[in-house]
Amino acid sequence: MADFSIDKELLRKRMSELVKLERVEELCNATEEQIYRALGIALKEQIIDAWNETAKKATEQDLKTVYYMSMEFLMGRALGNNLINLGAQPEVRELLNELGVDLNVIEDQERDWALGNGGLGRLAACFLYSLATLGYPAYGCGIRYKYGMFRQVIENGFQKEVPDVWLKNGNPFEVRLESRKKEVHFGGYTRGELDDDGRVHFIHEGYYSILAVPYDMPVIGYRNGVINSLRIWSAEPLEELELKSFDQGDYAQAASEKETAETICKVLYPNDNHYKGKELRLKQQYFFVSATLQRAVEKYMETHDDIHRLSEKVVFQMNDTHPTVAVAELMRILLDDYRLEWDEAWEITRKSCAYTNHTIMAEALEQWPIDLFSRLLPRVYQIVDEINRRFVAEIRRRYPGNEEKVRKMAILYDGRIRMANMAIAGGFSVNGVARLHTEILKKKELKDFYEMMPEKFNNKTNGITQRRFLLHGNPLQAAWVTERIGDGWITDLSQMEKLIPYADDPAARASFRELKYRNKLRLAQYILENNGIVVDPDSIFDVQVKRLHEYKRQLLNILHVMYLYNKLSDFPDRPIVPRTFIFGGKASSGYRLAKLTIKLINNVADLINNDSRIGGKLKVVFIEDYRVSNAEMIFAAADVSEQISTASKEASGTGNMKFMLNGALTLGTMDGANVEIIEEVGAENAFIFGMSADEVIAHEKNNDYDPMQIFRDDQGLRRVLQQLVNGFYSPEDPDLFRPLYDSLLTNRETGRADTYFNLLDFRSYEAAQRRVGEAYLNQEWWSRAAILNIAHCGKFSSDRTIQEYVDDIWHLEKIKL
Repeated sequence: MADFSIDKELLRKRMSELVKLERVEELCNATEEQIYRALGIALKEQIIDAWNETAKKATEQDLKTVYYMSMEFLMGRALGNNLINLGAQPEVRELLNELGVDLNVIEDQERDWALGNGGLGRLAACFLYSLATLGYPAYGCGIRYKYGMFRQVIENGFQKEVPDVWLKNGNPFEVRLESRKKEVHFGGYTRGELDDDGRVHFIHEGYYSILAVPYDMPVIGYRNGVINSLRIWSAEPLEELELKSFDQGDYAQAASEKETAETICKVLYPNDNHYKGKELRLKQQYFFVSATLQRAVEKYMETHDDIHRLSEKVVFQMNDTHPTVAVAELMRILLDDYRLEWDEAWEITRKSCAYTNHTIMAEALEQWPIDLFSRLLPRVYQIVDEINRRFVAEIRRRYPGNEEKVRKMAILYDGRIRMANMAIAGGFSVNGVARLHTEILKKKELKDFYEMMPEKFNNKTNGITQRRFLLHGNPLQAAWVTERIGDGWITDLSQMEKLIPYADDPAARASFRELKYRNKLRLAQYILENNGIVVDPDSIFDVQVKRLHEYKRQLLNILHVMYLYNKLSDFPDRPIVPRTFIFGGKASSGYRLAKLTIKLINNVADLINNDSRIGGKLKVVFIEDYRVSNAEMIFAAADVSEQISTASKEASGTGNMKFMLNGALTLGTMDGANVEIIEEVGAENAFIFGMSADEVIAHEKNNDYDPMQIFRDDQGLRRVLQQLVNGFYSPEDPDLFRPLYDSLLTNRETGRADTYFNLLDFRSYEAAQRRVGEAYLNQEWWSRAAILNIAHCGKFSSDRTIQEYVDDIWHLEKIKL
């Protein structure tokens, strides 16, 4: 381990100079926000040489580099994480203490970087930090969103989306690289002309251009001197203001080019329920992919003279289907900019591109209408068309007369471009993100591709970085672990196995319960300050925090809460282990049923939390604007980790791993990475319920499930469902929750009643919840199980995942500093 040398006095001097630029005479008179900004800039200046040295050494050593392309990177806050990874936290804390300022308060001045939303983005962030900690050269490549997805505000129980102005006061850690800007072309048309050697060369004309300007953020490895980069691209106009139109009084036209460009980077995942939204999403994807590939190829050619060997030094990892236009764009660069023959370009592309699939659900595999794609990206569409023509010919050669294969595997079909199909055809690796997920891809969703090219398929079970979610997020537990087994776990999570004997140590169990209680007190204070709700830290903290989606089944969770409340209402003196049900997560702005579920949770909370008859035995909390910074606090305090997706639908999940790392017990289905978690810790230390993936798939295939039968037969559940439409939870509008009712019992809202089997799994879930309550009464058993969960979490480090990517897919070498 090598702590980065931070000069405390130099840091103080530079911070003083920076606050003076804001008309503050003395550092001790600066506001907390000014101190944060000055500290961030001063730290960046102290690490800049090491940052540059990492890139320099990777170039000098001619190392292969991975470009990890993702629509989102859910980085969280940078300051605290950077200080830990630099080993500089003690010096900076001491400096701030001398100024009479608490480091935690200064960290709280930083807005979470609004570059992501869910598990996809957080996984990408964990991967970048693991790459740096392991010492491998890498760039994370994405978009510099001005407002993120949105900041979630809860008003009258409803989700309201407002801009997340995270860049209002700038980002002290970013570096704008004007000299690395690239031009990205949209629209226009193509024409062919003959080269001198008789080859047809296509020229793209009549297009409009957007400038892609890169901003680099440091990604600091844990105490090893390696600093990689997150490179996010900002869209800017070629001409800031069209003065002729301005002078003529047409002010809107004068600024139209700027507005068109900046729209690309305004928000993550714009609503695509309409044509303009779809067009903007495609623009975003092509924008950052084209800029990334242009610069990556250019960078390679700065130190090499043979484009044919590109794949020996560069690999593009496409994180889900969003960046998969990279296959066609790399072909465009090789064909048009480097004038390669098709077969030469295709050989390079197929050796350079790799694809990670993050979804089992076919409807989530990105597709584009051909008319939209060909109008916006005419030259790229020509290339896609040719890739498809050749690929379909190959399918027909392999499977003569089998047009069903063509229907399933063609890239262009029924007026749409199927991006996952192109990624599989045009890359050398296709990986799933949990063993169950990968098997379902091979046997069901991508079965035809697996049969044709099995050598491409592999599994890489996701992981998380323990440095963010334990060392930084839960310092009490981190210290507890280190006191017992040393600090080797920080870079080798498998060392957590050394905790196994402590599960049977009464003193260790008692001290673990004490730190968990303190973490629950911290979260209870946060809930009081932000929700105005008093919760009991002695109650079970039962937590489900993740983006809202029907398959993740927040609806099943709240239906069970309603069921429990009915039982308590009928018999208020019924003995019950007090419970606090904690929800959090954003619903996509256009996802009506998910947003209505948030409203239901909040209406249920209002009724239950204000019912004095039940004596506080139940509380329900929806934490507004769930994000990395409050997630760290939530994971640390949780007793129960709700991982209740419909079996076969969750690709992996990583929240399950974060809860496990922090000593929460899993209440879940055998879905995604839950399967592997249970293998590690044992079913006796978790609460498993519900149908298996095979059972779910069989019901879907046979179409033999009738939720109305459950409605008729189960009186307790029927009462809960009727409360959705009789005004019990919405007396001012009894039909408010009817769409949820209809989605469970009819096909009016969805293609199939109860698409995700909430009612079929309800009784199994309710029984598992009873087991949770009974087990919690035995605190010695509970703390033992919690410690065993921590002790068996070693497999789920993103360091392990990244090393598997390196060994099996990327074949990188470490930077020697």
